[in-house]
Amino acid sequence: MKNKTTLFLESWIESRTRFTNQLENITLEDLVKKLGKSPNSIGFLIRHIGDVELLFAKNVFGDHSIKVSAKTVIEKRDTGEWTDLEALKTYVSESFEKLKSIVETQTDEDWETSINTLEFGTKTKAEAFGRIVSHTAYHAGQLALIKKYGEI
Repeated sequence: MKNKTTLFLESWIESRTRFTNQLENITLEDLVKKLGKSPNSIGFLIRHIGDVELLFAKNVFGDHSIKVSAKTVIEKRDTGEWTDLEALKTYVSESFEKLKSIVETQTDEDWETSINTLEFGTKTKAEAFGRIVSHTAYHAGQLALIKKYGEI
């Protein structure tokens, strides 16, 4: 029988493929695409996913070795600087590995521990983890729409 950590990780990793599968087909030109008057480009959204994963690893799961400057969260808008495709891919690969690494250390009891953040208040770690799963899937949907219908 699998423990909670294994089950949560499997769900997150499978859900995250909605994002990672798209990365293979994104071009440099796509990074600046936006949908209509939408404020965020594809490049911004890729960076944002990585920023939030690192924030979760640090603030929800307690990996204080992580130093993150979550520029997309700080700025709250697209500054137009997210145009280096390889750097973005590296960033989200590293954010995935860091979050995965700290999640792998969780015990079944840890998932029921309550944490408190400014962004979403008091939640159990299990509830908070649901937010990162849905966050990435939400933005993956935006990426798909912008790639298909967006303009430079």
